[in-house]
Amino acid sequence: MPQQAAKQSRLTVLRADHLGKFAWLVHGFSTRTGGFSRVYGGGALNLGFTKEDSRAAVERNRGAFLQAVDGLGGERKGDRSQAGPLITLRQIHSDIIRFVEAPESQLVGDGLITSTPGLFLAVQTADCLPIILADPKHHAVGVFHAGWRGTLKRIVEKGVGEMRRCFGSRPRDLRAAIGPGIHGCCYEVGEEVREKFESQFAYAASLFREVKESDPVRQKYPLLFLTARAPGHGELPPKIFLDLVEANRWQLLAAGVPAKNIEASPYCTNCRTDLLFSYRGEKGRTGRMMGVVGIRQK
Repeated sequence: MPQQAAKQSRLTVLRADHLGKFAWLVHGFSTRTGGFSRVYGGGALNLGFTKEDSRAAVERNRGAFLQAVDGLGGERKGDRSQAGPLITLRQIHSDIIRFVEAPESQLVGDGLITSTPGLFLAVQTADCLPIILADPKHHAVGVFHAGWRGTLKRIVEKGVGEMRRCFGSRPRDLRAAIGPGIHGCCYEVGEEVREKFESQFAYAASLFREVKESDPVRQKYPLLFLTARAPGHGELPPKIFLDLVEANRWQLLAAGVPAKNIEASPYCTNCRTDLLFSYRGEKGRTGRMMGVVGIRQK
């Protein structure tokens, strides 16, 4: 998913190749460029109502982004009404999925599904994964917010089940797009997170990697760190990294989505803070991106 399929001045929308083939489907993942916010660098496309940014700037950013997603083109006026209502959630790192048929506000959860044309479903991210599901047979869609907690609770696996329950979607027909998020190269977690995954998933070992930490001070002055333990001084514990993309790919496969129907973005938020917002990479002071999906009005 490295392509940059829609631009509005410097505003860039990332799209999945296999979802772009469906004329009835609207979708996209935002980046940090081409907006009106100033607090996260000039021209930042912050789509979340963060404490540092102004509401007016965020509303303007959202309007411009939705116009770009919908392919309306023209000037960046930020008129969201042209692009249809935006449905968002108060995200709580849960496995709660909301079925929406009309514009709604004050929803709580981490997943949205619909078969109603004209609605834009969105989740906000700044390291967690935005994941889109689309059913080309029944013209139904879903979007999910998957951090390590939501992944542990199997939100995307449950999303496949909810689409089957609500729309009759067959897993083998679904298309999945995993948007930009923090990757296994950068997502360091504690031993307790690995233990939680090992208690839930038989394949958990394949989701983690260890890196031995070297300390030049210890290497140069080993006597300062002498202990009673062999071989004479204590070793630093290894760093543990979690691959969230693979964890969610495994869940989609387990739910019956074919591997050929799953596409994942190559972009790591922590590696690409020039292009994407990263909560970790920017030590908590950052904007929010969106993964958006909708069904075109006939």
